[in-house]
Amino acid sequence: MKIDPDSNADLSAQIAGAIRDAIISGDLRVDERLPSESELSDQFGVSRPTVREALKRLGAQSLIRTQRGATGGAFVNKLTYPDAYGQQITTSTLLLSMNAVSFQTACEARYALERACAPLSTKRRTADHLATMRAEAHRQAQPGLSDESFCASDVAFHRALVDAADNPVLSYQLAGAVEAMQPLMNMITFTARSRERIVALHTAIADAIEAQDAEATDRHLEELAAYTNELAQSVFDARAKQSASKSGVSS
Repeated sequence: MKIDPDSNADLSAQIAGAIRDAIISGDLRVDERLPSESELSDQFGVSRPTVREALKRLGAQSLIRTQRGATGGAFVNKLTYPDAYGQQITTSTLLLSMNAVSFQTACEARYALERACAPLSTKRRTADHLATMRAEAHRQAQPGLSDESFCASDVAFHRALVDAADNPVLSYQLAGAVEAMQPLMNMITFTARSRERIVALHTAIADAIEAQDAEATDRHLEELAAYTNELAQSVFDARAKQSASKSGVSS
């Protein structure tokens, strides 16, 4: 493991990257103990605080875990898909907000990915997946449900649809699409949408998945995507009209 001391890159980031590369390549294996802070300090020619910062970076990525005591130290962690979901969601949320991704672009990506799951979901769905989807659709139909709870239920419905594909790689990739993109889209459209129409579409999707009808599932997801874009456009048009009206009054 090496770093470039003449590089402008932060030394702790370089060290974390070198250790991460060693884990990925298999040079450092799951449950293997890393060299001590003192040994890493000598190996990389840096101070112990710099090494400590590098280990914190790796710990934040769930790549290592630390144990105390005589047999303690830093150990290579086994990263699981559920462990990585949170990072994927956070990264997707930050990318969307910081790079001002358009609603249409986010919606296109989310539904394209979700529709790609549909054929697998119709084949592999379990009773639990179907029960979750049915329960969330029923919950969404309750008259006293708050907007926040409706949005959370909306995410849970689509999470179940994706997980029904029984493919952890797809579930991980779609964690950002469903749990980062969808809440942001809900924030824009919740004032304009018809809950009844969304519940009807969710029910139709659940029916199609239960019937193992991939074509119908895809068709209903396409309808939901079109309705979501339609809602967003109506909100944007209303905002533009309101802004123009205010400008006219102020002038």
